[in-house]
Amino acid sequence: MSAGRRMRMTISFLSPFFFLVCLKRMNMNNIQDYLFSYSPAVRERLEQVRTCIKEIIPDAEEVFSYGVPAFKLKKVVVMYAAHKEHIGFYPMPETIEAFKDKLTNYSCAEGTVRFPHNKELPLELIREMVRFRLSKM
Repeated sequence: MSAGRRMRMTISFLSPFFFLVCLKRMNMNNIQDYLFSYSPAVRERLEQVRTCIKEIIPDAEEVFSYGVPAFKLKKVVVMYAAHKEHIGFYPMPETIEAFKDKLTNYSCAEGTVRFPHNKELPLELIREMVRFRLSKM
């Protein structure tokens, strides 16, 4: 199968929304561009998460990893992103497992916590998870 055909097949499986989001993120030059691509309400929530993480790891480099903002020391510590219905926080699977009792009010998947836009952000819990993640690096 040719590379072009594989590419067309791959793209056909992607939803148009996902494809546009990927294109949008590929053109981001920095974290500020990413933040300002969202509404003021969502941007404020993203800034709260960002500030919370920076309090714990002020020397971390802010980078993009998998198309979303991330904090990196020698390797990525945590990532976060805005989605239609929630803020995604990505502290890695080990952290999710360690905090599963404190995350019962949130939708979780392997390495992911979803903080709905209609609920207050649990900033202290985020700080705890970042500290835990640092302790495991």
